[in-house]
Amino acid sequence: MQTIAHLAKKAFKRYPKKIAVKDENRSVTYEQLRDRVYQLHAALVEAGLKKGDRVAVLMSNRMEHVELDLAAAFGGFIKVPLNYRLHPKEIEYILDHAEAKIMIGEEALIQQVETTCQTVFIGADYEEWMKSKSHIEPALSIEEDDIFTIMYTSGTTGKPKGVMLSHRNVTSSAISLALVCEITPDDVVGHVAPLTHGSNFLSHISWMFGLTQVVFNKFTPVDFLHDLEKEKVSVIFMVPTMVNLMIQDSNFDVEKLRYIKSINMAGSPIAASKLKQAIETVGPKFIETYGLVEAPMTITMMPRFELTDRLESCGTTGPFVEMKLVGDDGNEVKQGDIGEVTCKGPLVMKGYWRNEEATADTIRDGWLYTGDLGWVDEYGYLHLVDRKKDVIISGGMNIYPREIEEVLNKHEGIRETSVVGKPDDKWGEVVVAYCVLNEGYSIKQEELIHLCKNHLASYKKPKEIRMVQELPKSGYGKILKRELKEMEKGVTK
Repeated sequence: MQTIAHLAKKAFKRYPKKIAVKDENRSVTYEQLRDRVYQLHAALVEAGLKKGDRVAVLMSNRMEHVELDLAAAFGGFIKVPLNYRLHPKEIEYILDHAEAKIMIGEEALIQQVETTCQTVFIGADYEEWMKSKSHIEPALSIEEDDIFTIMYTSGTTGKPKGVMLSHRNVTSSAISLALVCEITPDDVVGHVAPLTHGSNFLSHISWMFGLTQVVFNKFTPVDFLHDLEKEKVSVIFMVPTMVNLMIQDSNFDVEKLRYIKSINMAGSPIAASKLKQAIETVGPKFIETYGLVEAPMTITMMPRFELTDRLESCGTTGPFVEMKLVGDDGNEVKQGDIGEVTCKGPLVMKGYWRNEEATADTIRDGWLYTGDLGWVDEYGYLHLVDRKKDVIISGGMNIYPREIEEVLNKHEGIRETSVVGKPDDKWGEVVVAYCVLNEGYSIKQEELIHLCKNHLASYKKPKEIRMVQELPKSGYGKILKRELKEMEKGVTK
Protein backbone atom coordinates (compact mmCIF):
# COMPACT_ATOMS: atom_id res chain seq x y z
CA MET A 1 0.00 0.00 0.00
CA GLN A 2 1.28 3.52 -0.82
CA THR A 3 0.60 7.08 0.27
CA ILE A 4 -1.91 9.26 -1.54
CA ALA A 5 0.96 11.33 -2.96
CA HIS A 6 2.65 8.27 -4.44
CA LEU A 7 -0.60 7.20 -6.11
CA ALA A 8 -1.26 10.70 -7.48
CA LYS A 9 2.30 10.98 -8.81
CA LYS A 10 1.76 7.82 -10.86
CA ALA A 11 -1.55 9.14 -12.20
CA PHE A 12 0.11 12.40 -13.28
CA LYS A 13 2.61 10.43 -15.37
CA ARG A 14 0.20 7.88 -16.85
CA TYR A 15 -2.73 10.15 -17.81
CA PRO A 16 -1.27 13.65 -18.49
CA LYS A 17 -3.84 14.73 -21.11
CA LYS A 18 -6.93 13.14 -19.56
CA ILE A 19 -9.44 15.35 -17.72
CA ALA A 20 -8.78 14.86 -14.01
CA VAL A 21 -11.34 17.13 -12.36
CA LYS A 22 -14.11 19.41 -13.51
CA ASP A 23 -16.89 21.48 -12.02
CA GLU A 24 -19.45 23.85 -13.50
CA ASN A 25 -16.84 26.52 -14.20
CA ARG A 26 -13.73 24.73 -15.49
CA SER A 27 -11.80 21.53 -15.95
CA VAL A 28 -8.14 20.51 -15.61
CA THR A 29 -6.13 17.64 -17.06
CA TYR A 30 -3.90 15.48 -14.90
CA GLU A 31 -0.93 17.46 -16.20
CA GLN A 32 -2.55 20.78 -15.25
CA LEU A 33 -3.66 19.39 -11.91
CA ARG A 34 -0.09 18.33 -11.19
CA ASP A 35 1.20 21.85 -11.83
CA ARG A 36 -1.47 23.44 -9.64
CA VAL A 37 -0.85 20.96 -6.84
CA TYR A 38 2.89 21.60 -6.89
CA GLN A 39 2.30 25.37 -6.93
CA LEU A 40 -0.13 25.07 -4.02
CA HIS A 41 2.35 22.95 -2.11
CA ALA A 42 5.03 25.61 -2.66
CA ALA A 43 2.64 28.36 -1.51
CA LEU A 44 1.89 26.49 1.70
CA VAL A 45 5.60 25.99 2.37
CA GLU A 46 6.23 29.71 1.72
CA ALA A 47 3.42 30.49 4.18
CA GLY A 48 5.47 28.72 6.84
CA LEU A 49 3.86 25.31 6.94
CA LYS A 50 5.88 22.23 7.65
CA LYS A 51 5.09 18.53 7.86
CA GLY A 52 2.39 17.87 10.46
CA ASP A 53 0.87 21.38 10.40
CA ARG A 54 -2.90 21.55 10.02
CA VAL A 55 -4.59 23.10 6.96
CA ALA A 56 -8.29 23.84 7.50
CA VAL A 57 -10.59 23.78 4.45
CA LEU A 58 -13.94 25.64 4.55
CA MET A 59 -15.89 25.60 1.30
CA SER A 60 -18.82 24.01 -0.46
CA ASN A 61 -18.18 21.40 -3.15
CA ARG A 62 -15.50 22.78 -5.47
CA MET A 63 -12.60 21.31 -7.40
CA GLU A 64 -10.16 23.11 -5.06
CA HIS A 65 -10.93 20.34 -2.54
CA VAL A 66 -9.03 17.93 -4.77
CA GLU A 67 -6.05 20.29 -5.18
CA LEU A 68 -5.82 20.81 -1.42
CA ASP A 69 -6.07 17.09 -0.77
CA LEU A 70 -3.03 16.46 -2.93
CA ALA A 71 -0.99 19.47 -1.83
CA ALA A 72 -1.43 18.29 1.77
CA ALA A 73 -0.54 14.75 0.77
CA PHE A 74 2.69 15.82 -0.94
CA GLY A 75 3.76 18.11 1.90
CA GLY A 76 2.77 15.95 4.83
CA PHE A 77 0.42 18.71 5.97
CA ILE A 78 -2.69 17.50 7.78
CA LYS A 79 -5.97 18.50 6.14
CA VAL A 80 -8.87 19.45 8.43
CA PRO A 81 -12.08 19.51 6.35
CA LEU A 82 -14.77 21.75 7.83
CA ASN A 83 -18.46 21.22 7.20
CA TYR A 84 -19.62 24.60 5.88
CA ARG A 85 -23.12 23.96 7.28
CA LEU A 86 -21.82 24.12 10.84
CA HIS A 87 -22.46 27.16 13.02
CA PRO A 88 -19.46 29.56 13.05
CA LYS A 89 -18.94 28.84 16.77
CA GLU A 90 -18.67 25.12 16.00
CA ILE A 91 -16.11 25.87 13.30
CA GLU A 92 -14.17 28.07 15.71
CA TYR A 93 -14.05 25.23 18.23
CA ILE A 94 -12.62 22.85 15.61
CA LEU A 95 -10.04 25.39 14.40
CA ASP A 96 -8.87 25.94 17.95
CA HIS A 97 -8.89 22.25 18.88
CA ALA A 98 -7.03 21.25 15.70
CA GLU A 99 -4.58 24.13 16.17
CA ALA A 100 -4.97 24.99 12.50
CA LYS A 101 -2.19 27.15 11.07
CA ILE A 102 -4.03 28.25 7.92
CA MET A 103 -7.63 28.19 6.66
CA ILE A 104 -8.48 28.15 2.95
CA GLY A 105 -12.02 28.56 1.68
CA GLU A 106 -14.84 30.77 0.47
CA GLU A 107 -14.72 34.36 1.67
CA ALA A 108 -18.40 34.51 2.67
CA LEU A 109 -17.94 31.48 4.94
CA ILE A 110 -14.58 32.46 6.44
CA GLN A 111 -15.72 35.99 7.28
CA GLN A 112 -18.33 34.58 9.66
CA VAL A 113 -15.61 32.90 11.71
CA GLU A 114 -13.38 34.52 14.33
CA THR A 115 -9.89 33.07 14.06
CA THR A 116 -6.27 34.08 14.44
CA CYS A 117 -4.92 31.64 11.85
CA GLN A 118 -3.88 32.72 8.36
CA THR A 119 -6.71 32.81 5.81
CA VAL A 120 -6.78 32.53 2.03
CA PHE A 121 -9.98 33.16 0.07
CA ILE A 122 -10.82 30.94 -2.89
CA GLY A 123 -10.94 32.93 -6.10
CA ALA A 124 -8.62 35.77 -7.13
CA ASP A 125 -6.90 35.75 -3.73
CA TYR A 126 -6.15 32.04 -4.00
CA GLU A 127 -4.98 32.24 -7.61
CA GLU A 128 -2.68 35.19 -6.88
CA TRP A 129 -1.36 33.39 -3.81
CA MET A 130 -0.29 30.42 -5.96
CA LYS A 131 0.86 32.48 -8.95
CA SER A 132 4.46 31.99 -10.09
CA LYS A 133 5.13 29.43 -7.39
CA SER A 134 7.38 26.48 -8.14
CA HIS A 135 6.20 23.69 -10.45
CA ILE A 136 8.94 21.42 -9.12
CA GLU A 137 7.82 18.08 -7.75
CA PRO A 138 8.02 18.07 -3.94
CA ALA A 139 10.44 15.60 -2.37
CA LEU A 140 8.36 12.82 -0.85
CA SER A 141 9.17 12.08 2.78
CA ILE A 142 5.72 10.84 3.73
CA GLU A 143 5.00 7.40 5.18
CA GLU A 144 1.81 5.31 5.04
CA ASP A 145 1.17 5.75 8.75
CA ASP A 146 1.59 9.54 8.71
CA ILE A 147 -1.64 11.41 9.41
CA PHE A 148 -3.32 12.62 6.22
CA THR A 149 -6.47 14.19 7.66
CA ILE A 150 -8.24 14.97 10.91
CA MET A 151 -11.97 14.57 10.30
CA TYR A 152 -14.23 15.78 13.09
CA THR A 153 -17.22 13.73 14.16
CA SER A 154 -20.67 15.29 13.89
CA GLY A 155 -20.80 15.96 17.61
CA THR A 156 -24.16 14.23 18.07
CA THR A 157 -23.08 13.05 21.53
CA GLY A 158 -21.24 16.18 22.68
CA LYS A 159 -18.20 18.10 21.45
CA PRO A 160 -16.92 16.78 18.10
CA LYS A 161 -13.81 14.61 18.25
CA GLY A 162 -10.96 14.84 15.76
CA VAL A 163 -10.45 11.49 14.06
CA MET A 164 -6.85 11.02 12.90
CA LEU A 165 -6.77 9.10 9.61
CA SER A 166 -3.48 8.05 8.07
CA HIS A 167 -2.63 7.59 4.39
CA ARG A 168 -2.99 3.85 5.04
CA ASN A 169 -6.51 4.34 6.47
CA VAL A 170 -7.67 6.42 3.52
CA THR A 171 -6.15 4.24 0.79
CA SER A 172 -7.58 1.11 2.48
CA SER A 173 -11.03 2.63 2.21
CA ALA A 174 -10.47 3.73 -1.38
CA ILE A 175 -9.25 0.30 -2.53
CA SER A 176 -12.23 -1.38 -0.86
CA LEU A 177 -14.63 1.05 -2.54
CA ALA A 178 -12.98 0.43 -5.90
CA LEU A 179 -13.74 -3.28 -5.50
CA VAL A 180 -17.36 -2.95 -4.45
CA CYS A 181 -18.07 -0.19 -7.02
CA GLU A 182 -16.53 -2.37 -9.77
CA ILE A 183 -14.27 0.48 -10.90
CA THR A 184 -12.64 0.46 -14.34
CA PRO A 185 -10.45 3.15 -15.98
CA ASP A 186 -13.45 4.30 -18.04
CA ASP A 187 -15.53 5.32 -15.02
CA VAL A 188 -16.48 8.91 -14.22
CA VAL A 189 -16.87 9.70 -10.52
CA GLY A 190 -19.45 12.26 -9.45
CA HIS A 191 -19.43 14.23 -6.19
CA VAL A 192 -22.73 15.66 -4.97
CA ALA A 193 -22.43 14.71 -1.30
CA PRO A 194 -19.93 16.86 0.63
CA LEU A 195 -16.28 16.42 -0.29
CA THR A 196 -15.55 17.15 3.36
CA HIS A 197 -17.03 13.77 4.23
CA GLY A 198 -17.89 10.45 2.57
CA SER A 199 -17.56 11.45 -1.07
CA ASN A 200 -13.91 12.33 -0.45
CA PHE A 201 -13.00 8.64 -0.14
CA LEU A 202 -14.31 8.03 -3.66
CA SER A 203 -12.01 10.81 -4.82
CA HIS A 204 -8.91 8.84 -3.91
CA ILE A 205 -9.94 5.93 -6.15
CA SER A 206 -9.19 8.22 -9.06
CA TRP A 207 -5.42 8.19 -8.54
CA MET A 208 -5.37 4.40 -8.92
CA PHE A 209 -7.32 4.32 -12.20
CA GLY A 210 -6.87 7.76 -13.75
CA LEU A 211 -10.56 8.56 -13.45
CA THR A 212 -12.31 11.82 -14.25
CA GLN A 213 -14.05 13.45 -11.28
CA VAL A 214 -17.03 15.80 -11.68
CA VAL A 215 -17.83 18.06 -8.74
CA PHE A 216 -21.43 19.24 -8.30
CA ASN A 217 -22.04 22.21 -6.02
CA LYS A 218 -25.72 21.67 -5.28
CA PHE A 219 -28.42 19.03 -5.29
CA THR A 220 -31.84 19.59 -6.83
CA PRO A 221 -33.35 16.39 -8.26
CA VAL A 222 -34.17 17.55 -11.81
CA ASP A 223 -30.99 19.56 -12.44
CA PHE A 224 -28.89 16.85 -10.82
CA LEU A 225 -30.30 14.15 -13.11
CA HIS A 226 -29.61 16.34 -16.13
CA ASP A 227 -26.02 16.88 -15.02
CA LEU A 228 -25.44 13.16 -14.36
CA GLU A 229 -26.56 12.34 -17.89
CA LYS A 230 -24.58 15.20 -19.44
CA GLU A 231 -21.32 14.25 -17.70
CA LYS A 232 -21.87 10.49 -18.13
CA VAL A 233 -21.23 9.92 -14.44
CA SER A 234 -21.03 6.20 -13.68
CA VAL A 235 -20.11 6.08 -9.96
CA ILE A 236 -21.41 8.33 -7.21
CA PHE A 237 -21.88 8.53 -3.45
CA MET A 238 -25.31 9.61 -2.18
CA VAL A 239 -26.98 9.65 1.22
CA PRO A 240 -30.41 7.95 1.45
CA THR A 241 -32.22 11.29 1.77
CA MET A 242 -30.92 12.33 -1.66
CA VAL A 243 -32.01 9.04 -3.20
CA ASN A 244 -35.51 9.36 -1.76
CA LEU A 245 -35.88 12.94 -2.98
CA MET A 246 -34.62 11.99 -6.43
CA ILE A 247 -36.92 9.05 -7.10
CA GLN A 248 -39.98 10.69 -5.54
CA ASP A 249 -39.65 13.85 -7.62
CA SER A 250 -42.58 14.21 -10.03
CA ASN A 251 -40.16 14.83 -12.91
CA PHE A 252 -37.92 11.86 -12.19
CA ASP A 253 -36.75 10.16 -15.40
CA VAL A 254 -34.88 6.91 -14.87
CA GLU A 255 -33.43 7.10 -18.39
CA LYS A 256 -31.18 9.93 -17.22
CA LEU A 257 -29.40 7.40 -14.99
CA ARG A 258 -28.44 5.17 -17.89
CA TYR A 259 -24.70 5.83 -17.47
CA ILE A 260 -24.81 5.15 -13.72
CA LYS A 261 -23.27 1.82 -12.72
CA SER A 262 -23.13 2.14 -8.95
CA ILE A 263 -24.67 4.46 -6.37
CA ASN A 264 -22.90 4.04 -3.06
CA MET A 265 -25.38 4.65 -0.26
CA ALA A 266 -23.83 5.30 3.11
CA GLY A 267 -23.87 7.88 5.86
CA SER A 268 -27.06 6.67 7.51
CA PRO A 269 -29.18 3.51 7.31
CA ILE A 270 -31.95 3.29 4.73
CA ALA A 271 -35.19 1.49 5.50
CA ALA A 272 -35.55 -1.82 3.63
CA SER A 273 -38.91 -0.72 2.19
CA LYS A 274 -37.41 2.50 0.81
CA LEU A 275 -34.42 0.61 -0.58
CA LYS A 276 -36.75 -1.88 -2.28
CA GLN A 277 -38.63 1.00 -3.89
CA ALA A 278 -35.37 2.57 -5.07
CA ILE A 279 -34.15 -0.68 -6.66
CA GLU A 280 -37.51 -1.30 -8.32
CA THR A 281 -37.41 2.24 -9.73
CA VAL A 282 -33.77 2.52 -10.75
CA GLY A 283 -32.59 -1.09 -11.08
CA PRO A 284 -29.64 -2.93 -9.48
CA LYS A 285 -27.37 0.09 -9.29
CA PHE A 286 -27.14 0.49 -5.52
CA ILE A 287 -24.38 -0.71 -3.26
CA GLU A 288 -24.30 -0.34 0.50
CA THR A 289 -21.26 0.14 2.66
CA TYR A 290 -21.07 0.51 6.41
CA GLY A 291 -18.44 2.39 8.32
CA LEU A 292 -17.89 5.44 10.48
CA VAL A 293 -15.35 8.23 10.48
CA GLU A 294 -13.16 6.13 12.77
CA ALA A 295 -13.16 3.28 10.22
CA PRO A 296 -14.32 4.96 7.03
CA MET A 297 -16.89 3.53 4.67
CA THR A 298 -15.98 -0.13 4.35
CA ILE A 299 -16.22 -2.15 7.57
CA THR A 300 -18.77 -4.12 5.55
CA MET A 301 -19.71 -3.94 1.88
CA MET A 302 -22.70 -5.13 -0.15
CA PRO A 303 -22.28 -5.40 -3.97
CA ARG A 304 -25.22 -4.24 -6.08
CA PHE A 305 -26.34 -7.67 -7.30
CA GLU A 306 -26.26 -9.13 -3.79
CA LEU A 307 -28.16 -6.19 -2.35
CA THR A 308 -31.33 -6.99 -4.28
CA ASP A 309 -31.78 -10.16 -2.20
CA ARG A 310 -30.53 -8.83 1.15
CA LEU A 311 -32.23 -5.50 1.67
CA GLU A 312 -31.88 -5.57 5.46
CA SER A 313 -28.13 -6.25 5.53
CA CYS A 314 -25.14 -3.97 4.98
CA GLY A 315 -22.92 -6.74 3.64
CA THR A 316 -19.93 -8.79 4.65
CA THR A 317 -16.59 -7.72 6.11
CA GLY A 318 -14.39 -5.57 3.89
CA PRO A 319 -10.86 -6.69 2.88
CA PHE A 320 -9.00 -4.42 5.32
CA VAL A 321 -10.77 -5.27 8.58
CA GLU A 322 -11.52 -8.08 10.95
CA MET A 323 -14.91 -7.83 12.62
CA LYS A 324 -16.54 -9.41 15.65
CA LEU A 325 -19.64 -8.66 17.69
CA VAL A 326 -19.26 -8.52 21.45
CA GLY A 327 -21.54 -8.36 24.49
CA ASP A 328 -21.30 -6.02 27.47
CA ASP A 329 -18.74 -8.39 28.99
CA GLY A 330 -16.42 -7.90 26.02
CA ASN A 331 -16.77 -11.50 24.85
CA GLU A 332 -17.82 -12.40 21.32
CA VAL A 333 -21.52 -13.25 21.04
CA LYS A 334 -22.89 -16.31 19.28
CA GLN A 335 -23.83 -16.15 15.61
CA GLY A 336 -27.32 -14.63 15.40
CA ASP A 337 -27.13 -12.85 18.77
CA ILE A 338 -27.04 -9.07 19.05
CA GLY A 339 -23.73 -7.50 20.02
CA GLU A 340 -21.66 -4.36 19.54
CA VAL A 341 -19.76 -4.21 16.25
CA THR A 342 -15.99 -4.08 16.78
CA CYS A 343 -13.25 -4.18 14.17
CA LYS A 344 -9.50 -3.90 13.72
CA GLY A 345 -7.07 -3.59 10.81
CA PRO A 346 -5.53 -0.94 8.53
CA LEU A 347 -8.92 0.75 8.05
CA VAL A 348 -9.10 1.74 11.74
CA MET A 349 -8.09 5.28 12.74
CA LYS A 350 -4.90 6.13 14.60
CA GLY A 351 -6.94 7.71 17.40
CA TYR A 352 -8.59 10.98 18.42
CA TRP A 353 -6.57 14.18 18.16
CA ARG A 354 -5.63 15.51 21.60
CA ASN A 355 -8.00 13.09 23.35
CA GLU A 356 -6.18 10.09 24.79
CA GLU A 357 -9.07 9.22 27.11
CA ALA A 358 -11.59 8.90 24.27
CA THR A 359 -9.04 6.96 22.20
CA ALA A 360 -8.45 4.46 25.02
CA ASP A 361 -12.20 4.06 25.52
CA THR A 362 -12.87 3.46 21.81
CA ILE A 363 -9.86 1.34 20.82
CA ARG A 364 -9.29 -1.54 23.25
CA ASP A 365 -6.68 -4.20 22.65
CA GLY A 366 -6.51 -3.05 19.04
CA TRP A 367 -10.27 -3.35 18.49
CA LEU A 368 -12.39 -0.33 17.57
CA TYR A 369 -15.70 -0.30 19.47
CA THR A 370 -18.18 1.33 17.09
CA GLY A 371 -21.16 1.79 19.40
CA ASP A 372 -23.35 0.11 16.75
CA LEU A 373 -25.41 -2.97 17.60
CA GLY A 374 -26.08 -5.74 15.11
CA TRP A 375 -26.09 -9.45 14.43
CA VAL A 376 -24.43 -11.67 11.83
CA ASP A 377 -26.36 -14.34 9.95
CA GLU A 378 -25.11 -17.81 9.03
CA TYR A 379 -23.60 -16.51 5.78
CA GLY A 380 -21.57 -13.75 7.46
CA TYR A 381 -23.81 -10.80 6.53
CA LEU A 382 -24.08 -8.03 9.11
CA HIS A 383 -27.53 -6.76 10.07
CA LEU A 384 -27.40 -3.49 11.99
CA VAL A 385 -29.97 -3.03 14.74
CA ASP A 386 -29.25 0.38 16.26
CA ARG A 387 -26.82 2.61 18.04
CA LYS A 388 -26.08 1.25 21.49
CA LYS A 389 -26.92 4.61 23.06
CA ASP A 390 -30.29 4.76 21.26
CA VAL A 391 -31.75 1.51 22.67
CA ILE A 392 -35.02 2.21 24.51
CA ILE A 393 -35.51 0.33 27.79
CA SER A 394 -39.22 0.13 28.65
CA GLY A 395 -40.41 -2.00 31.54
CA GLY A 396 -37.03 -3.72 31.56
CA MET A 397 -37.32 -4.73 27.89
CA ASN A 398 -34.85 -3.61 25.21
CA ILE A 399 -36.54 -1.95 22.24
CA TYR A 400 -34.53 -1.15 19.11
CA PRO A 401 -35.81 2.01 17.38
CA ARG A 402 -34.74 0.88 13.92
CA GLU A 403 -37.10 -2.11 14.12
CA ILE A 404 -40.05 0.25 14.61
CA GLU A 405 -38.79 2.66 11.96
CA GLU A 406 -38.66 -0.18 9.42
CA VAL A 407 -42.35 -0.90 10.05
CA LEU A 408 -43.43 2.74 9.87
CA ASN A 409 -41.52 3.17 6.61
CA LYS A 410 -43.68 0.47 5.03
CA HIS A 411 -46.50 3.03 4.85
CA GLU A 412 -46.44 4.72 1.45
CA GLY A 413 -47.25 8.06 3.04
CA ILE A 414 -44.14 8.12 5.22
CA ARG A 415 -41.10 9.90 3.81
CA GLU A 416 -38.85 9.38 6.82
CA THR A 417 -39.16 8.66 10.51
CA SER A 418 -37.16 8.51 13.70
CA VAL A 419 -38.02 6.73 16.94
CA VAL A 420 -36.77 7.74 20.40
CA GLY A 421 -37.50 7.02 24.04
CA LYS A 422 -39.47 9.43 26.23
CA PRO A 423 -38.89 9.38 30.00
CA ASP A 424 -41.81 7.78 31.83
CA ASP A 425 -42.36 7.35 35.60
CA LYS A 426 -44.02 3.95 35.24
CA TRP A 427 -42.07 2.24 32.44
CA GLY A 428 -38.76 4.11 32.54
CA GLU A 429 -39.18 5.01 28.88
CA VAL A 430 -41.96 4.82 26.33
CA VAL A 431 -41.69 4.81 22.53
CA VAL A 432 -42.29 8.03 20.59
CA ALA A 433 -42.11 8.19 16.79
CA TYR A 434 -41.47 11.33 14.73
CA CYS A 435 -42.78 11.10 11.17
CA VAL A 436 -42.37 13.25 8.06
CA LEU A 437 -45.10 12.65 5.48
CA ASN A 438 -44.85 12.57 1.72
CA GLU A 439 -46.53 15.46 -0.03
CA GLY A 440 -50.29 15.09 -0.32
CA TYR A 441 -50.70 12.59 2.54
CA SER A 442 -52.63 12.97 5.77
CA ILE A 443 -52.32 10.08 8.22
CA LYS A 444 -53.94 9.67 11.63
CA GLN A 445 -51.78 8.60 14.56
CA GLU A 446 -54.03 5.61 15.21
CA GLU A 447 -53.40 4.26 11.70
CA LEU A 448 -49.66 4.12 12.24
CA ILE A 449 -49.95 2.66 15.73
CA HIS A 450 -52.23 -0.04 14.30
CA LEU A 451 -49.63 -0.75 11.58
CA CYS A 452 -47.02 -1.31 14.29
CA LYS A 453 -49.36 -3.58 16.27
CA ASN A 454 -49.76 -5.78 13.18
CA HIS A 455 -45.99 -6.27 12.82
CA LEU A 456 -44.49 -5.94 16.30
CA ALA A 457 -44.96 -7.10 19.86
CA SER A 458 -47.38 -4.84 21.70
CA TYR A 459 -44.74 -3.39 24.05
CA LYS A 460 -42.76 -2.09 21.06
CA LYS A 461 -45.53 -0.02 19.50
CA PRO A 462 -45.25 3.78 19.82
CA LYS A 463 -47.09 5.45 22.67
CA GLU A 464 -47.23 8.65 20.66
CA ILE A 465 -46.58 9.64 17.05
CA ARG A 466 -45.63 13.20 16.22
CA MET A 467 -46.10 14.51 12.67
CA VAL A 468 -43.39 17.04 11.83
CA GLN A 469 -42.35 19.00 8.75
CA GLU A 470 -38.74 17.84 9.02
CA LEU A 471 -36.34 15.97 11.28
CA PRO A 472 -33.30 17.65 12.82
CA LYS A 473 -30.18 16.62 10.90
CA SER A 474 -26.47 17.17 10.98
CA GLY A 475 -24.72 18.95 8.14
CA TYR A 476 -24.05 15.53 6.59
CA GLY A 477 -27.70 14.45 6.64
CA LYS A 478 -27.74 12.23 9.74
CA ILE A 479 -30.87 12.44 11.86
CA LEU A 480 -30.03 13.92 15.26
CA LYS A 481 -31.84 11.66 17.70
CA ARG A 482 -30.22 13.54 20.57
CA GLU A 483 -32.24 16.66 19.69
CA LEU A 484 -35.45 14.62 19.54
CA LYS A 485 -34.69 13.09 22.95
CA GLU A 486 -34.05 16.52 24.40
CA MET A 487 -37.33 17.74 22.99
CA GLU A 488 -39.04 14.87 24.78
CA LYS A 489 -37.35 15.90 28.02
CA GLY A 490 -38.62 19.43 27.52
CA VAL A 491 -35.16 20.81 26.69
CA THR A 492 -35.18 23.71 24.25
CA LYS A 493 -32.20 23.91 21.95
